[in-house]
Amino acid sequence: MSGDDDQWNDSNRAFLQAFMARSNLTLDEAKPLLAAIQTTYERKETLAEDITEADLNAHIAAANTRISPFDLEIRSTFHQTTRNRVYALVNSTSDPIIQLATIHTAEEISFLKRVLDAMFETYNTPRNEVMAITSMQAVGLHKAPESRRGDTQDGSATQGSTSQGLKMVEAEKMLRTLVDEGWFEKSKKGYYTLSPRSLMELRGWLIETYNDVDDEDEDDVDERPPRIKQCVACKEIVTVVSDMITLS
Repeated sequence: MSGDDDQWNDSNRAFLQAFMARSNLTLDEAKPLLAAIQTTYERKETLAEDITEADLNAHIAAANTRISPFDLEIRSTFHQTTRNRVYALVNSTSDPIIQLATIHTAEEISFLKRVLDAMFETYNTPRNEVMAITSMQAVGLHKAPESRRGDTQDGSATQGSTSQGLKMVEAEKMLRTLVDEGWFEKSKKGYYTLSPRSLMELRGWLIETYNDVDDEDEDDVDERPPRIKQCVACKEIVTVVSDMITLS
């Protein structure tokens, strides 16, 4: 344990605190951050260009050792459009949707699920693989479907359980919040897609939710490609295909 303590110093603590405040970083963003930390810790000037990817990886490895007991991990993936490696702090075990429910209302979570369904089911077809959604399409999902608005088993509505969805302004605010929190990205043309952090954290949930095949559809499993696709080489989820580059 003493050896581990020797490798965990104020530089590592400062890096972890800064990372948790941002939730994700690229190497270019991390260089000035680590340079400032090293300058303070070593009491001599360190320039951003002096920081290497190995320096970043060393700090990440040390941080992961400390945060793993809390089911947290810093992971990395390549951004699908910029091709920059993105490092993100993710929850490694618990259901990410449950995690979001701790800071958002039930109506907001229901809205988020409707948006994800639209991304990966409604607008993601074999003829037109668009795993994205426009601002107008997303805001249009602000209301819960009629069949889900608090109907009981006998068809009567209960006053306390009626789900009315969100107002349009609330849906717009929720979309902005999801971008600010690092779950969504919004392109210049107004398309929402999942961020690299989301793809890392929601990976298991996305595959389980959208690649399941009902028993009655088992005969068609070979004919219908999976909605959530993975790169053959790196095994990462692919949501941006060549035709989608124009959406950015």
